[in-house]
Amino acid sequence: MSVSNGDYVSLAVQGGGCSGFQYVWGHSQAEPDVKWSEPIEDILVVDPTAELYILGSEIDYVTELGGSFLSVRNPMQTSSCGCGESFGI
Repeated sequence: MSVSNGDYVSLAVQGGGCSGFQYVWGHSQAEPDVKWSEPIEDILVVDPTAELYILGSEIDYVTELGGSFLSVRNPMQTSSCGCGESFGI
């Protein structure tokens, strides 16, 4: 993933979508305030509330012929919508 030195990617979870929850990604050039976790591998910061919903998840940056995206493999996920934008626990 192309993130400049000092830039951060943030991950939060909010209610919504067909299955109940959605991942919310963000990008910041400054470290977010104290409500976020300490940076993981100096890049990813996680909303503390989201930690409850993504515990044990694997987050990966995927590059395919059709484009690139962030992928979350969440072991707590019990359902997802057809478009893959939301999940249930």
